[in-house]
Amino acid sequence: MSTQVRALIWVEGTVQGVGYRWWVTQHAERLGLVGHARNLSDGRVEIEAQGGSEAVQELIDMVTERRPRARRPGYTTGFLVEHHPPRPRAAGFHPW
Repeated sequence: MSTQVRALIWVEGTVQGVGYRWWVTQHAERLGLVGHARNLSDGRVEIEAQGGSEAVQELIDMVTERRPRARRPGYTTGFLVEHHPPRPRAAGFHPW
């Protein structure tokens, strides 16, 4: 069983108004993660992902790839990833 972890990821580029949050949500749910993807007022998208360490790392890899293998909408120009302790009783993945 994989260790539970939580990551906050901020992605910048053309990531709002292109279906990016819905794409993240689809892949996060497929990986069994909980958390959210939401637009920020500065044009970035914030992603909180919690679950098994391998699944969280797979999502991080997908959203930070410069040339994505999966048909990701938009275009990323930068990102920041922070790791935090998991939240108790977290449930679901939500595109806000």
